[in-house]
Amino acid sequence: MSTTLTQTETAAATRKASIRTEPGNAVGPSGTAAAPAPEANAQRSTPVLATARRVTAAAGSGVWKSAGILAFLALWEFGPTYLASPSTKVFLPPLHDVLLAWGKLFEAGTIQGHIAASLTRSVTGFGAALVAGVLLGLLIAWYGRLNAVLNPLLELFRNTAALALLPVFTLLLGIGEESKISIVAYAAFFPVLLNTIAGVKTVDPLLIRAARSLGLNSFRLFQKVILPSAVPTIFTGIRMAGTASILVLIAAEMVGAKAGLGYLIVNAQSSFLIPDMYAGILTVSLLGLGVNFLLVALERHFSRWRTAVGADAP
Repeated sequence: MSTTLTQTETAAATRKASIRTEPGNAVGPSGTAAAPAPEANAQRSTPVLATARRVTAAAGSGVWKSAGILAFLALWEFGPTYLASPSTKVFLPPLHDVLLAWGKLFEAGTIQGHIAASLTRSVTGFGAALVAGVLLGLLIAWYGRLNAVLNPLLELFRNTAALALLPVFTLLLGIGEESKISIVAYAAFFPVLLNTIAGVKTVDPLLIRAARSLGLNSFRLFQKVILPSAVPTIFTGIRMAGTASILVLIAAEMVGAKAGLGYLIVNAQSSFLIPDMYAGILTVSLLGLGVNFLLVALERHFSRWRTAVGADAP
């Protein structure tokens, strides 16, 4: 009988020892289950730590990317006061003086009218250049003979600066809206045209062969393969054209205009309203930045299929 009890006690002790040695199943001194192992707590806290790391990394990245702009604004604010001479401060006011001048122009409704005038001219000329550049670029890239005929003429006009032709547009169309819209359309036309041609010509030939082997006709091939593949390159030209349309318009508005940001800048300079002049320049910069962000968002919208393909890739 005693031998049987001894064997039973030995087996029970062996089971307790094995339970203690298994990871995550530790037993306390009283034979009850002990608290979870530190590894289990670490695994539970891992998602929280990962989220905190991502938030910290995003915040750090945002601060790092904006460090240059913040340093420039700080230099603009404190440089004229503490680093420049009094005579220089007259022609380079601190940032807060410029912001105050901008606020006064906004309260008077002046800056809104100039922005509306510039945007109307820029959007009209840019829209005309966009439609003409994309359509003509697609035709030239699709038909080789048309490319051979028009390419020398396009190269000639492409290398002629738009502002060099501003007197010609002014003489032919006058100093009204037509000349300004035309010069904007001319400046924005060639980036769209050339990037459209490049985008169509650089489509992967394997994609075209695969589409033809599936029985797609020319129209469906153009719609389903050529255009989606050329969209990123076309939008590169569109973004360049958007920037060019604003810059050329500002220069055109400095000659023979009665409204617009270019007129505001040159009129403030001639009237010795230096803070107002810098307020107009700052508005042009912010307007160009906003146009670029809008075009980038449109490019992402029309290129979503590339993101989906990249996400599905192993």
